[in-house]
Amino acid sequence: MRDVWNFSAGPAQLPLEVLRKAEEELVSYKDTGMSVMEMSHRSKEYQKIMEETETRLRRIMNISKDYAVLFLQGGASAQFLMAPMNLKKAGKAAFIHTGNWSKKAIEAAEEVDVKVDIIASSENEDFSYIPEWPADFKSYDYVHITTNNTIEGTVFTKFPKAQDVPLVADMSSNILSEPIDVNQFGLIYAGAQKNLGIAGLTIVVIRKDLLNLNPDLPAYLNYNTHAQKESAYNTPSTYAIYISNLVLEWMEDLGGLEAVYQLNKEKAELFYDYLDDSKLFNATVFGKDRSLMNIPFITGDDDLDKDFVAYADNRNIKNIKGHRSIGGMRASMYNSMPIEGVEALIQVMKDFEKTKGEN
Repeated sequence: MRDVWNFSAGPAQLPLEVLRKAEEELVSYKDTGMSVMEMSHRSKEYQKIMEETETRLRRIMNISKDYAVLFLQGGASAQFLMAPMNLKKAGKAAFIHTGNWSKKAIEAAEEVDVKVDIIASSENEDFSYIPEWPADFKSYDYVHITTNNTIEGTVFTKFPKAQDVPLVADMSSNILSEPIDVNQFGLIYAGAQKNLGIAGLTIVVIRKDLLNLNPDLPAYLNYNTHAQKESAYNTPSTYAIYISNLVLEWMEDLGGLEAVYQLNKEKAELFYDYLDDSKLFNATVFGKDRSLMNIPFITGDDDLDKDFVAYADNRNIKNIKGHRSIGGMRASMYNSMPIEGVEALIQVMKDFEKTKGEN
């Protein structure tokens, strides 16, 4: 049992079992006499860790041999640039605009001279829902979505059917939270620091026929370079990959993606039910587009919101403050947040609500 519940949107709380395993192996990994942080990324011991991590990820997500799995650096921010650079053909891309991170992806695509068409947007209602999109994407190099909106608290519950046009997805905040059909996508990218481990690692899953559309790109910015070098063109984020391997092992021990998904639904339903019944706290997203991972909520009074953030912090509910762009509060309930943490948060909210009701 934890003494502190960390609801940070990322870097996020890790499973306690993973932390304990990492602690056990920190000074000496297995019988090597070395920490993973000290190992050559080309040593046979570390190569086994890399292979295990990829094999586990492929198994859990059911990733076929038609896709390459890359372990890169630079976070989603680097992918905002690499995706348009690598997939550029006619120089025109379609974006579904659902919040802060899709905005950054749009701006990055424009920086590398890709013409962006925003084919659907929920900006008219402060990104509080997922908009409908047109059916025809034939004129575009790719279609881009942000599957879960960390700040705004919305999630895609279905995906565009882009036919022969690659569907590109930033899955940074909900990868591995529920089963998906990878074959719907041309490219998936995700920072590891929410559901997959620690900061410093970016996972890229890309269909192999998309790997070398632009061979004249600088080597480091070409996906094919990293695929050909098995994610070791430069020194990879060795310890972050090791932690992701432990997280994936923990997920398999839980029963895989379906089991994780059921737990995530249970946590989110518990919290949304409380918010919908509360006389003080209110959710900011309603209906089918509610995220399971990031749940923003408010009291309707900025000063009261600040009071609650301080009140919660004093009771070991940490990092509950909402993103600076929208204020309020936000509970991030990634895979590693157990239901006990959600129950602890709800109890603190009930205590605060009772206190305010007595004043």
